[in-house]
Amino acid sequence: MQAACMWAPHAPGPGITAVAGAGASAYKPPMDQMAPLPGCSPIRLSDFDFDLPPERIAQHPARPRDSARLLVVGDALADRVVHDLPDLLSPGDILVTNDTRVIPAQLAARRGAARIGITLDRPLLDGGWHALARNARRLRAGDALSFDGTPELAATVRNRDPDGGVTLVFNLAGPAFAAALRRAGAIALPPYIERPAGVLPQDAEDYQTIFAAHDGAVAAPTAGLHFTPALLAALGRRGVQRVSITLHVGAGTFLPVRTEDVAAHRMHAERGEITPAAAATINAARTSGGRVVAVGTTSLRLLESAAVPDGTIRPFAGETELFILPSYRFKTVDRLMTNFHLPRSTLFMLVCAFAGTERMRAAYAHAIATGYRFYSYGDASLLELA
Repeated sequence: MQAACMWAPHAPGPGITAVAGAGASAYKPPMDQMAPLPGCSPIRLSDFDFDLPPERIAQHPARPRDSARLLVVGDALADRVVHDLPDLLSPGDILVTNDTRVIPAQLAARRGAARIGITLDRPLLDGGWHALARNARRLRAGDALSFDGTPELAATVRNRDPDGGVTLVFNLAGPAFAAALRRAGAIALPPYIERPAGVLPQDAEDYQTIFAAHDGAVAAPTAGLHFTPALLAALGRRGVQRVSITLHVGAGTFLPVRTEDVAAHRMHAERGEITPAAAATINAARTSGGRVVAVGTTSLRLLESAAVPDGTIRPFAGETELFILPSYRFKTVDRLMTNFHLPRSTLFMLVCAFAGTERMRAAYAHAIATGYRFYSYGDASLLELA
């Protein structure tokens, strides 16, 4: 792989804008925060490619959830099982989990006789929704939409983006909106999970983590899918702390990187929150010598978005577009539990940044050779910071 030297400004350095959040300031990195320094080689999309046999893509989760395999990636590789996690952590360590709840985000809309597929992307601070639309070219600002399966739900198009996104304003909010979604919507499973006849009833349970508490995600924070009540109890007995933060995973997580120079890729914004209590708990664990273990790339990205240069976590409420590439300087996360990701994806780039590109290439080669299951319903890895 061609070496690259990227920069990432740290709050409150250049390019960081303050975001009001939960009574305190937090920091939101800009979209272009990974621009290469002069004279550095660009990071290429092809650097993150690998061959994955289709049979390695998991179509259903392990049962029970914590029986999934766990590849520990550090100076050496170790094959374990998720329910071994208490033995791999130490008293005083803190697990940071994402408590977003997946909503039935796929809707069949109509504008008069025209049918338009809508996938909700993320809630906006003003109460609207950003969404992705099939046949978006048919939509104009001011258009009224109705939805199959729930005649009481309607929306108005506020604006249309050049890339196929739209902003919608619904006529319902709160519990009434959630109830309408349950009647009319479907879970937006990733395209690599094959459901020719449509999403299965079991997917509604399988594609939700045990931590799910706050509606808003289009996709599950899949590292959290491996946890069970028994595993959480065992972690508690081990003296491992746990705290939840919220990042609503958007539809942009399914979108491919289309530029060979990956620094030109635009990350879609995702809305998140770290409460003052959660920030204080994480900071206290760090001060006491505990390691911060992010459960999933979503937890990691939100933590890094809210961290200042010394690793202290500030309360956060807003959107993050943080794009993590090799040479990013991690501020607060010590270990990362995450599933196995797609080639040429921003998530594989993130794990390469965290654990080292050559180390992750070796780990993925081992995982493929020894039958690990990949992607959302697949097995997990536990990565040490390089």
